[in-house]
Amino acid sequence: MASKRVLGLTAATAALVLGLTACGSDGGDGGGDASGGGEEFTFGVLYPQTGSLAFLGPPQITAAQYAVQEINDAGGILGTEVPAIVEADEAGDNAQANEAANALVADEVNAVIGAAASGMTQATYDTITGAEIVQCSGSNTAAELSEIEDGGYYFRTAPSDSLSSIVMARTIADAGHQNVAIVSRGDDYGRGYADGLQAELESLGAQVTVNETYDPEATTFDSVVNAVSGDEPDAVALIAFEEGAQVIAQLLESGVAGDQLFITDGLNDAALGETVNADDPDSVNGITGVAPSADNPEFTEGLTAFNEDLDVFQFAPQVYDCVTAIALAAEAADSVAPSDYVAELPNISRPEGTECGSFAECRDLLADGEEINYQGVSGNIDFDDNGDPTAATFEIFHFGDDGHEILAYEEHSVEG
Repeated sequence: MASKRVLGLTAATAALVLGLTACGSDGGDGGGDASGGGEEFTFGVLYPQTGSLAFLGPPQITAAQYAVQEINDAGGILGTEVPAIVEADEAGDNAQANEAANALVADEVNAVIGAAASGMTQATYDTITGAEIVQCSGSNTAAELSEIEDGGYYFRTAPSDSLSSIVMARTIADAGHQNVAIVSRGDDYGRGYADGLQAELESLGAQVTVNETYDPEATTFDSVVNAVSGDEPDAVALIAFEEGAQVIAQLLESGVAGDQLFITDGLNDAALGETVNADDPDSVNGITGVAPSADNPEFTEGLTAFNEDLDVFQFAPQVYDCVTAIALAAEAADSVAPSDYVAELPNISRPEGTECGSFAECRDLLADGEEINYQGVSGNIDFDDNGDPTAATFEIFHFGDDGHEILAYEEHSVEG
């Protein structure tokens, strides 16, 4: 298809040429009519305060607040302090997520960070980007989001599952497995990841003997478990969210061994053993997983100091990068209006620019008239024409005798 990003940037450029007509006094652009001049830049965050992914809520809001604090410590966006973040609960429910998105639009925020789940972004992006407000998620991974008609206003710093599935396939193959069963949620996320995983496994010479989906709202998963146990694969890849704990329990009961199981980021939880079997938490020992991550201990230390109670860090670096990248785009455009600064979001991470790693450093380079290449705390972002990062870092996590641990970090890019 024609690049949605090119279409979006053309629209943004046209708005500039026509005297910023999209930034009229009716507030339809979501950011008012400001171009510098001390106008505040307000972030809204659409994240799971409740629902099946609520465990991702604390790192999402904490990372966004941490980024805002560092921006304010450096003088704010365009010299004006960023006010408190407007929070909204996506709750893992389409209707509630869209209601929350409408509330953020009504509040005329200048950018929305989130949603956390790809499905919740599918339910809300038209509301947000249709109002010409930039939306950036640090945790959306569904490959389908590269193709949405967003007018050029949707970005993400989390890698697409088209990248994650490659790393998962290589992890399975490197462990010596050749006959693999794939079990996934019956939604866009699950099916997209499963298709990419199967293609990569087969390119590596492995055979996919089962590729089954399940209803994530089901109370039992007998059909997919029976399909797997009847085929006797030497590895099982499970693409799931919280409900995957019950799938794991049933797979283990059917005779699948822990070291045969490979899971995705939706189950990257140190307390997984308790969730799967409170009487025998060690039953998950041997399970290995792949998740987008960041090999950045300095950031983790800073975030921990900012919120000492935080014990889940998944996607926090990517959320932080959404906030910082948007702030830098506003600096580059000298405007807080989304229809102005959206065109600068791809530019602040271009490889041709001068590398910089913080809001203050990058802002100062922009003030000196330099082009910049923002190096995020999650790694090099370099947005492509679809608003996707072209490179990412993944962690290979594992459950063993010492509990949850990270075995290795692996970088991967669209170039391979």
